[in-house]
Amino acid sequence: MSLDDATQKPHKRLAALLAGDLDEVNALIRARMASKHAPRIPEVTAHLVEAGGKRLRPLLTLATARMCGYDGPYHVYLAATVEFIHTATLLHDDVVDESKKRRGRPTANLLWDNKSSVLVGDYLFARSFQLMTETGNLRVLRILSDAAATIAEGEVLQLTAAQDLSTTEAIYLQVVRGKTAALFSAATEVGGVIAGRPEEEVKALFDYGDALGIAFQIVDDLLDYWGSDATGKNVGDDFRERKLTLPLIKAFASADDEEKAFWKRVIEKGDQRDGDLEHAIALLNKHGALEATRQEALAWAARAKAAMESLPQSELRDLLIDLNDYVVSRVN
Repeated sequence: MSLDDATQKPHKRLAALLAGDLDEVNALIRARMASKHAPRIPEVTAHLVEAGGKRLRPLLTLATARMCGYDGPYHVYLAATVEFIHTATLLHDDVVDESKKRRGRPTANLLWDNKSSVLVGDYLFARSFQLMTETGNLRVLRILSDAAATIAEGEVLQLTAAQDLSTTEAIYLQVVRGKTAALFSAATEVGGVIAGRPEEEVKALFDYGDALGIAFQIVDDLLDYWGSDATGKNVGDDFRERKLTLPLIKAFASADDEEKAFWKRVIEKGDQRDGDLEHAIALLNKHGALEATRQEALAWAARAKAAMESLPQSELRDLLIDLNDYVVSRVN
C-alpha cells in the first residue's frame, strides 16, 4: 500500500487541515532558496523541492505546534528549516549513493553534477540555520543543530558499516536514527518547544517522532524484499546495492557456514549472479527474518502511538496517530 493510496491518506488530511500554514511554508522555502549571485542554487533546489514530495517532516512540525496551541509565526520558520535540512541531506545522499532517480525524476547530480549537488546542499544547510536563529529560541536551535549533527554522523556510520556483515542490529538502529528518525523527532519536538508546553509533553512528542521515524525506515527496508509501490523501488534494490538492512542482518545472524559464504559473496564481495536475489529471499524466509523485521516495525509503531496517546485529545493528535498506523499498515 502506498502512502498515496486512495483509501487512506492521513498525511493528505493533515495537509488539508494545515493548508494555510503549509502555503506559508512553501512561500518561505521559495523565498529563502533564492540567490542573487548563484542562479544554479535555486535551479537545483527547485528541481527537488518542487518534485512533489509529501512535506511530511514540515507537516509534523506544523501539526505538533498547532496541536500544542501555538498561534505565533515561528512554527512556519521551523517547518521550512526541517524541509531545508531534509532536502540538503537528499542532495548529499544522491551523490554518495550515485543515485540516478529521486521521486521518479533524474537526480540533481545527474542533471547537473556532483559538485553542484554537494555545494547547493551546503547552502541549504546554511539557510536552515539562518531560519532557526530567526525564531530567537535557543532551545529549538540546539534541537535542530543536534539533529543535523546526528544525521551527518549516521551517514558516516552507514558508510563505514556498508557491506560489513559484522554490522549488528544496534549499529543498524544507530544508522536509522541518524538517516531518518533524528529529523522526525526534531520536527515533532520543536513543535512542543515553540508552544512552551510542559517537559513531559515535549518528551512525548520527541518519543513519537523518534519511534515513527524508526518504524518508517524499517518498513521501507522490509518492503524492498516484499515488494510494494510504496517505496518507489524495485524488489531487491537494497540487495543489488549491497545494503545491510535489518532483514539481512537478522538472516546472517542465524546463518550456517554455507549460508554465510553466500552472504559474503553477494554482499561483501559484490559477486552477484542470476538467481541470487531469489535465493537471498528464500534464506530470509527460512530464518523468519522478514517476519521478525515486520514485528519490530509494529513494535516501534506501538511506541509512537503510546507516546501520542499520552497527550490531550484533539483532531490533530488523532490524525498523527492515524499517520503512524498508516505507515505500518503497508506491512500489516
